[in-house]
Amino acid sequence: MMQRGWALAAEGRLSEGIAEMERAIEAQKATGASALSSHYCWLAEAYLKDGRFRDGLGNIAEALDMIKQRGDRNYEAELHRLKGELLLKQDDSRAAEAQSCFQRAIEIARKQSAKSFELRATVSLARLFRDTGRRDEARTMLADIYGWFTEGFDTADLKDAKAMLDELSHKPDALRRSDGSSKVR
Repeated sequence: MMQRGWALAAEGRLSEGIAEMERAIEAQKATGASALSSHYCWLAEAYLKDGRFRDGLGNIAEALDMIKQRGDRNYEAELHRLKGELLLKQDDSRAAEAQSCFQRAIEIARKQSAKSFELRATVSLARLFRDTGRRDEARTMLADIYGWFTEGFDTADLKDAKAMLDELSHKPDALRRSDGSSKVR
């Protein structure tokens, strides 16, 4: 059920996918089992895409509590990254709290040698830094993690990181949108 829900959400059928994932987690709880931390991540990501930020934050709080009890830390870094993304989308005045989440995600990913999760969290933090006028810092930290990778440059995460690096390498007052209008950052 969980994988089917995730697939539906990935196809853009968010309502159906979310409902299926929620049912799957509830079914697991009904048997006395806990959902995997990855399942909470999939659901939180779908909530984020669907604009259900409060639901996403509640889901992540539950997942982090479950991690404390059970120790399933495989997706702990990603949960913290998603929490930061949800906080920013819910209220952009929560940038400091989101930054702490991204930094915590990076720290956890480094301890676990989880370079993909470290890359994702660094891209999220770099985006926040870009939006708050800290472009050079964003570029430096993102270049460091991006430089670690030697393959997989056709994956979505590395393409996203490369696009962010390219953007950060241009002068902020000369950026152009796809419609031709300028955007100052």
